[in-house]
Amino acid sequence: MESSRIMQWLNILLCALLLLLKTQGQFVPLTRLDSAVSKGAVCLDGSPPAYHFQEGHEEGVNNWIVHIEGGGWCHNVTYCLYRKDSRLGSSHEMEEQTYFSGYLSNNHQYNPDFYNWNRVKVRYCDGSSFTGDVEEVDPDTNLYFRGSRIFSAVMEELLAKGMAHADKAILSGCSAGGLTAILHCDRFKSMLPDGTKVKCVSDAGYFVNVKDISGDYYIEDYFGQVVETHGSKKSLPQSCTSRLTPRLCFFPQYVASNIRTPIFIVNAAYDSWQIKNILAPGAADPNGQWGSCKTNLNNCSPEQLNIMQDYRSQFLKALSPITISPSNGVFIDSCYVHCQTEPQETWFTNDSPMVGNKTVAMAVGDWFYERSPSREIDCIYPCNPTCQNQNHVFDAQANPGIH
Repeated sequence: MESSRIMQWLNILLCALLLLLKTQGQFVPLTRLDSAVSKGAVCLDGSPPAYHFQEGHEEGVNNWIVHIEGGGWCHNVTYCLYRKDSRLGSSHEMEEQTYFSGYLSNNHQYNPDFYNWNRVKVRYCDGSSFTGDVEEVDPDTNLYFRGSRIFSAVMEELLAKGMAHADKAILSGCSAGGLTAILHCDRFKSMLPDGTKVKCVSDAGYFVNVKDISGDYYIEDYFGQVVETHGSKKSLPQSCTSRLTPRLCFFPQYVASNIRTPIFIVNAAYDSWQIKNILAPGAADPNGQWGSCKTNLNNCSPEQLNIMQDYRSQFLKALSPITISPSNGVFIDSCYVHCQTEPQETWFTNDSPMVGNKTVAMAVGDWFYERSPSREIDCIYPCNPTCQNQNHVFDAQANPGIH
């Protein structure tokens, strides 16, 4: 009898959850771009690139969001081989539909500024933030490093679908996809008509080059291996590679000052992925002294919190090339989170994180439509009560590939 009642309650909860999901967004089918294969624009395993597309309507019919999926990087052949048998390396392994919520939602209540736009989610299967371009394929591995070609092929497809006549367009992304939105922002704008209002939004993609807790530049070496493995140099902004080594030009802080297209940065000052993989990666913490702290900030010692406050200062300094331009915008909260545009709970609900009395959705919308400036930078942790549920690790987009 008791088990029967439990099952009834579970069924009621499941139905309520499904109803909520249906209200907040919608499942959108996968499209594989088979025509890209003949152009050499393929995933790590040679399969075609893919995307999800939901058409706009009413006054949003000529407006486009192109959102790039995140998922880390593979920095050498070993990790790329591991990756190619997953959804992050093969479109054959991708689910046939994905859920559009938050920034991609088609519901006016949950996404008031962009709900009726054409919304695209480009799947990520190259491991280089769409920068790789190596012609040769090693017959021993059969790995394809063609991220830059995928970017071009997918954009050509979307232009043919109507984006060539766009009134407004946004290139955006989460995590490694957020880095893509930064590195390819001007390239995206160059593909669209001169009269199109084009802007870019990077969510949790502003990875910074700073020392880890051992004093090494672990992330710089890692990104350097990504660039070398994928032949990314020629796809990185020439305004940067003409001055600095290619590995540095994979970091937003070194390319941001030369981005001509308006760009908005959504990021946590204590980004959970960056704390775990840039500030305190496993290689710099062999005894695991940061393990508990990285899981929940409430477990951090005073010394660890001081180190993270210094990290915040370095992050904000690295962000200065963005904030110096009046056409750009930022939303930098003090939550312990990674990616805040796609999850409905961090994008726009009654209890979403806020900075300056704005949610992420409000800040991005005000900036894009130029209703008011959006340069929201939060106070230091733990000052923001709207982050009360974000002190533990909240990684909206898994970002594998770094250890």
